Amino acid sequence: MGLLTGKVALITGAARGIGKAIALKFADEGADIAFTDLVIDEEHGGLETEREIAAKGVKAKGYSGNAADFAETEALVNQINKDFGHIDILVNNAGITKDGLMLKMTEQQWDAVINVNLKSAFNFIHAITPIMMHERGGSIINMSSVVGVHGNAGQCNYAASKAGLIALAKSIGQEIGRRGIRANAIAPGFIDTAMTQALPEDIRKAWIQNIPLRRAGTVDDIANVATFLASDMSSYVSGQVIQVDGGMNM
Repeated sequence: MGLLTGKVALITGAARGIGKAIALKFADEGADIAFTDLVIDEEHGGLETEREIAAKGVKAKGYSGNAADFAETEALVNQINKDFGHIDILVNNAGITKDGLMLKMTEQQWDAVINVNLKSAFNFIHAITPIMMHERGGSIINMSSVVGVHGNAGQCNYAASKAGLIALAKSIGQEIGRRGIRANAIAPGFIDTAMTQALPEDIRKAWIQNIPLRRAGTVDDIANVATFLASDMSSYVSGQVIQVDGGMNM
């Protein structure tokens, strides 16, 4: 029996990267996995992710969808609930970056990041809450960032969206906690992903020098914390922000 045996998890933006790592870890702990991405096909990795999850002996299905679209998200969540029977865990992981200094940032850059990173979380929470309330409660996890806690020059849109995810988790945790639904946020620091691997080596080294543990985090570091928050081990934890950053921001 795994920590999540008998549970169904819905993870957004999980065809690759942190979302995929969370999906695989949840599957290791016995959860059935529904995951979303803008496109689920061979080219973008979604079908391979679906096969990798299913190989762990759980039910797995990827769904294509625009997380920033309210009506589309509602229909998608209802379909997932129909396909899996219930939904116990939601991980709002879908996100993009369109960095730039504020004075040079376009309205389109701002709107795109806010819509994908923040509005999508509202869309999924709005759609899934009645399902969780009708069933047996649940756990909602918003994937924030340390820049959502501390800000970051050149990322005002991204930082604002990630700060919003923290406030959203705290607010809904107060609203629906009495129905047995917990809401928390994870704030990753410098994580070794395709995005950070593309940075120049000198920038990567400078980042790591500012981390007390002297290494970049891994996607598994994030997945382990997500598993704790998704499981009954954190049954009395709600409205919290866990920074997974190697001590970078104490």
